[in-house]
Amino acid sequence: MVATVTGGTILWFVLFLVQVPFYGWFDDHGHTWWVWTCLAGGGLGLIGIWYVRRRDAAIKRAAAQQDVTPTPAAE
Repeated sequence: MVATVTGGTILWFVLFLVQVPFYGWFDDHGHTWWVWTCLAGGGLGLIGIWYVRRRDAAIKRAAAQQDVTPTPAAE
């Protein structure tokens, strides 16, 4: 999951960087929102990376805690 979100975030930033040199063309044609959408996607992707990394760590902590916690013996 972390790799997927990271890859998507990188893709959004690459698309933003590719479009920046053509900002004038986008502005002339009323499509500047394309450029800003890519930047917003990259920014939201950074939040997504933070979120999925914390979620993954919490899942691993919970799994490790279950392995350590003794189960009651059946009588």
